[in-house]
Amino acid sequence: MLAKSRSDLPEGDGWLFEPKWDGFRALIFRDGSELLIQSRDEKPLNRYFPELELPLKTQLPERCVVDGEIVIAQGGALDFEALQLRLHPAASRVKMLAGQLPASVVLWDLLCVGERSLLSTPFQARRGLLEAHLAHATAPLYVTPATTDREVAADWFRRFEGAGLDGVMAKQAAGLYEPNKRAMFKVKHERDCDCVVAGFRWHKDGVGTAVGSLLLGLHDAEGVLHHVGVAASFTMPRRRELVELLAPYRMSAGDARATHPWASWADLSGDQGEPGEHQRKPGAKSRWSQGKDLSWEPLRPELVVEVAYDHMQGARFRHTAQFRRWRTDKPPAACTYAQLEVVPPEELATIFAART
Repeated sequence: MLAKSRSDLPEGDGWLFEPKWDGFRALIFRDGSELLIQSRDEKPLNRYFPELELPLKTQLPERCVVDGEIVIAQGGALDFEALQLRLHPAASRVKMLAGQLPASVVLWDLLCVGERSLLSTPFQARRGLLEAHLAHATAPLYVTPATTDREVAADWFRRFEGAGLDGVMAKQAAGLYEPNKRAMFKVKHERDCDCVVAGFRWHKDGVGTAVGSLLLGLHDAEGVLHHVGVAASFTMPRRRELVELLAPYRMSAGDARATHPWASWADLSGDQGEPGEHQRKPGAKSRWSQGKDLSWEPLRPELVVEVAYDHMQGARFRHTAQFRRWRTDKPPAACTYAQLEVVPPEELATIFAART
């Protein structure tokens, strides 16, 4: 079951609210000794999280299907980048990471137990059955907190972002489980930020004629420009207009190698290996790239754009930023990390302990 975005928590009766976890969505199927951890796009995840198999087999009902999120937490906050590192082809690497920083599973729905399908059972009843079956669950299994109190949910929305949770889910207590339908709501944070546009990628269906995404940068306290993410939500007409707009700022490969702030990443083909320790290169392949063309075109870092973002993951935007407007009134040097709102971490133990 999927979610629709909205800007505020729904009012009125009949809603159950949960923190929105930032991890890998997973359906987990158990049938005795058999266990399948399945991603949202129906790929098996078992091999990437070997430390979860035994706890799931020993704590879940003998036959069941549950819905939830795989997360990794350290330092009182969720770490999505550590989670991404698990998608590694080498089993030895996965085993090492599993030992160093084990994952957890946060569950929020029970879809089947024994021979009984619960898809047509109201969510509040499914939630009650999940709590009953996992009343004595221990780490790394958790049942997500839930509340019917909108004020409590609003408090979660404000306080728990620093722990890596990126909003609140709102579900109808009487709602059925509707696969592939957007039958619940997600309410996420959104903030403004001014960024330097230091490069762009061509659109996959318009190389040379349409811009796919803008590469965004922010300066640190020493004046170093870091790649922090992309803005990519444009209509096709707008993508074509951007080609003309960006043309005066484009740099040749030679000039980029000589003067661009990302000159140390001079191979603009995108085949740049693993990301650096402190920031991801604009063309570096990730575990999610799956062969995508990540080549990019350098621009003189003179354009400033205002974007909307939800939250930071380390020194980068966690999700794609949304273009708002050009800031011709702002110098690139003013685009610094200092403008970002930093939310202090809220210990995950506080979240897991919350009950209403």
